[in-house]
Amino acid sequence: MAQAAYEERPRRRGRRALVVLVVLLLLLVGLLVVADRVAVGVAERAIADQARQEVAKQDAQSSPPEVEVGGFPFLTQVLDGRYQHISIVLREVRGSVQGDAISLPRLDIDARDVRASLDTLRSGQGEVVAERVTGTGTISYDSLAALLDRPGLKLSEQGGKLAVTAPVDFLGQTFTITGTADVTVGEQGKVSLRFDDLTAEGLPDVPLARQLLTNYARSISIDVPLPELPFQLTVREVRPLPEGLTVTGDATNVPINAAG
Repeated sequence: MAQAAYEERPRRRGRRALVVLVVLLLLLVGLLVVADRVAVGVAERAIADQARQEVAKQDAQSSPPEVEVGGFPFLTQVLDGRYQHISIVLREVRGSVQGDAISLPRLDIDARDVRASLDTLRSGQGEVVAERVTGTGTISYDSLAALLDRPGLKLSEQGGKLAVTAPVDFLGQTFTITGTADVTVGEQGKVSLRFDDLTAEGLPDVPLARQLLTNYARSISIDVPLPELPFQLTVREVRPLPEGLTVTGDATNVPINAAG
């Protein structure tokens, strides 16, 4: 019996040592995860500050940028000086275009393969460069209607197209014009609106009435001058969506911050 008890004690000591080792490893992993998340927070605040400066440089306004650095673990990305993915959200973006305010309720910036040294993140001095940046923003229909400046005109999305309704007077009566527009990206990244085939229920089918519809379509067919987008984004695509006219742009080799 004494021999059995003697053999049992070393086994228990071995199990205790293994438990202590596992606990220490878990604590170490936990500390590393915490350190990783703290480092992410520091980087996100630094990039948010640079994004705010980028918006201000272009005489625009927005709510404070919301930044999220993707990829885990973050500390290995720091050591490598290359970050997989950084997303920046700008809300309530406003800029002046020929005296008229363009409203972008939300602008989503997606930066991929971002290069930045540890010193740059720590000091805020130097360059943070993304190999590719894409951005998606939405022009509110109210803001777009204000640019067209026609009393009672309303814009919306119907079946994937930009739709218009507006009142028009003809021979002392008021009729409601309806129709859709072809929406494309024009020269210098402008959004091109081309309305045609407008109709108005009850409007007499006479040359004078048809000319009225043609003239109205021409008056609201414009190239929308967009405010300069941050991060050198060039508009490539435009689509009518229920929440507004959505524009998508991209750029390559883009400085996310100004060189210090």
